[in-house]
Amino acid sequence: MAVMNEKEGKYMSYHDGMSAINLKMPSRVPRTEYSVENHWDLLSVVTGIEVDNESPQDLKITAQRNFRKIWNYDFIWNTLIHGEIFGDLRTSMGHAVYQAEGVDYNNKIYCPFRDIEEVLDFDPWKAFGERDIKKLTSDFEKNYQYKVELYSDAVNMTGIYVTCMSGLIDLFGWEMLLVSAGTDPEEFGEVANRYTSWIQQYYNALAETRIPVVMVHDDIVWTEGPFLHPDWYRKYIFPNYKKLLAPLIESSKKIMFTSDGNYTLFVDDIVACGVHGFVLEPVTDMKYIAEKYGKTHVFIGNADTRVLLNGTKEEIYSEVKRCMDIGKNCPGYFMAVGNHIPANTPVENVLYYNEVYEKLSKR
Repeated sequence: MAVMNEKEGKYMSYHDGMSAINLKMPSRVPRTEYSVENHWDLLSVVTGIEVDNESPQDLKITAQRNFRKIWNYDFIWNTLIHGEIFGDLRTSMGHAVYQAEGVDYNNKIYCPFRDIEEVLDFDPWKAFGERDIKKLTSDFEKNYQYKVELYSDAVNMTGIYVTCMSGLIDLFGWEMLLVSAGTDPEEFGEVANRYTSWIQQYYNALAETRIPVVMVHDDIVWTEGPFLHPDWYRKYIFPNYKKLLAPLIESSKKIMFTSDGNYTLFVDDIVACGVHGFVLEPVTDMKYIAEKYGKTHVFIGNADTRVLLNGTKEEIYSEVKRCMDIGKNCPGYFMAVGNHIPANTPVENVLYYNEVYEKLSKR
């Protein structure tokens, strides 16, 4: 039974979120969302706080915190370790407009790797050296504690964005990665092995923390599925996942896995690596996950953001109902839009989505 906040008449989200993560069916389908908190027009309407890109940072944080409370987030998606750890060796691939007023647009294209040979010879131990595990552990703890202080009534986490494939993408960029992997798959596999042995330091540090739920992010596929031969993943990616995740499993962390794109083909492989849950976009087959792993694993998703962007009320209702029909009888299911609700989504559509969620979420 979910605990109620009598003053606000709201469910206490931490209780419901942690119940779902532990596969104990809460009385409602819990929920989360990703980066809708930068949809300033929506936040202004929902919270009553007038906020935009030019607002002071503390006002933005207050509006975001209030929004998540009002929308009753049960789970806060968060990772600490991103491509910034690569410094000047990080490829810049530019960035299309996502956030309000295009503040995230970037047309800078630069790759520090001049040719395939440099990619295939790359050794992160030589490039970046050994990390201070105690400092990394402290950094993870501080990041987690900061989130807990902001969102004490939800399940918080920290984690690693550049797990393996995402790290290689961030380092080499798409063009150099695909050409190198296509030219010599075995040698590129050895690059993945070297990278894994280096990023393992971060996983070892994360295992030393007291954080109960951790996020493992790795974009291993495209919208259509794998961009390398599936056998390559099974030789070089998933065995490395088992190494990376071993200390987290040993320290009893709950491991949530996120990848953009359609990773249906690899769901069974990822389960075999020891993860406890999935975050997925609409192109990954959530019905398959529910039918095979719905009683044993958490899964989060996967309403289609395109329906919110362009759909009618009837289409939005049908999309939420599709998700609920798949997940509602599974103890670890969380509702979410996959993968974001961008700032150009009509406010009235997002509000209606939330209205339908609240109506259908009761068990």
